[in-house]
Amino acid sequence: MAPLDPVSPADPDVPADLAAAGTAPGAEPAGRWGAATGVGSLPGADPAEAMRVVTGELPDFAHLPELPGRGAGADLLGRSAALLVDLAVELTPAGWRLVPRAGVDLRRAQEFLARDLDALHDVAEGYSGPFKVQAAGPWTLAAGLERTRGDRAVVDPGARRDLAQSLTEGLAAHVAAVTARVPGARVVVQLDEPSLPAVLQGALPTASGFGKLAAVEEPVVQQELAAVVGALPGPVVVHCCGNRAPLELFGAAGADGVSFDLGLVQDLDALGAAVEAGTRLLAGVVPGTDAPLPAPRATASRVRAWWRELGFAADVLHEAVTLTPSCGLAGATPGYARAAMTHVREAARYLLPE
Repeated sequence: MAPLDPVSPADPDVPADLAAAGTAPGAEPAGRWGAATGVGSLPGADPAEAMRVVTGELPDFAHLPELPGRGAGADLLGRSAALLVDLAVELTPAGWRLVPRAGVDLRRAQEFLARDLDALHDVAEGYSGPFKVQAAGPWTLAAGLERTRGDRAVVDPGARRDLAQSLTEGLAAHVAAVTARVPGARVVVQLDEPSLPAVLQGALPTASGFGKLAAVEEPVVQQELAAVVGALPGPVVVHCCGNRAPLELFGAAGADGVSFDLGLVQDLDALGAAVEAGTRLLAGVVPGTDAPLPAPRATASRVRAWWRELGFAADVLHEAVTLTPSCGLAGATPGYARAAMTHVREAARYLLPE
């Protein structure tokens, strides 16, 4: 994980209260992150067209699009399983399962990923700046994959450890593959953890569906997530757009950025602590499915009001916050997906100091 730049207490541009703590909001320069980006998924099945849309609408912080509409293997779990090293999965009627040997399902997922990398090279070879790639985080992956005997891998500490180590190795190779195709990219890894609240709350159903798995203690979750975050190259963002997203835990695990639905966040103290620690906030400000969009200026006003509520100076907002849709856009129409990306880019311009 890339360390954030320290801030000198003598820096005249740093608010006095934060300078005293040695940290300023958004200690990582705004240009290093980009003012607006996407969450990951888009509608459609053409990776080259999706890449053109992303680089066109989000030219300062593009991302590698995920296209789950292509079918099994392009979904979050299948796509992430394609990154695993020395572990194999197959698709069953109940979902993805760990198996001894790779078969057609895993090969299909790997082919989807290879096509995406080809499209990245063809469309965005000359791109320069922060560039985000996404994969399921270790807890969501373990919660979604079944072991051969039929129970979820999340219940087995040994299986969790093997998955986390394999995912980390595969993601490091993926970052290298992206960098080789786009040498000007500064790759940011996003770990998607939609299942983590259920893991912490004991809300995951058993394989049979008739019961719930026991909750995993927060220190265990934090420790195992931190092991992955700390071993990945470059900045790491942890994303969860559901209710009760454990943002404080993400920060404690060492994430350089946290990504969330701004409309669902209730714990402002956790966000304030994240800002003071120099953690980048990737705030979801427009719905992930078709809905009327306000004027970009109105969205920016809402973000500024929220920032004031956090208690920070307005002129450093753009240094700490990146705007995004609230969640992935795979369930949206193509027109709305493009409009949502345009919206967050234009709204972010209103957050710059006047």
